Amino acid sequence: MSRIGRMPIVIPTGVTVSYNDSVVTVKGPLGELSKKIESKDIAIKVENGHVNFSRSNDQKETRALHGLYRTLVNNMVEGVTKGYQKKLIVNGVGYKCQVTGSKLVMNLGLSHPVEVDIVNGIKVACATP
Repeated sequence: MSRIGRMPIVIPTGVTVSYNDSVVTVKGPLGELSKKIESKDIAIKVENGHVNFSRSNDQKETRALHGLYRTLVNNMVEGVTKGYQKKLIVNGVGYKCQVTGSKLVMNLGLSHPVEVDIVNGIKVACATP
């Protein structure tokens, strides 16, 4: 059995997980996410504050989907509680970044600064310039 697929997902407080008509829906403080489960061989049970995944056979594709769907739902739970975060380290002489209005301005050793528009709903912060 898959080592990743057999681990239960703990549902934190304030998060609800439901499974209806082969669609997993996760609702939390930061929003709502849903994912359609395409395989009939993967069984999902939501009980006692945990989400458990099991498979009906040991075919190669089913084994692969077992761990995949468990990881996708775990990422959904994490996304509605903590949100997704990506950290970028800008390090070097003359390298710096700063937020100016609704643009991220980066000096990355090019002859000109690189300006990127910040999309609505995304938070950008520069800890050090």
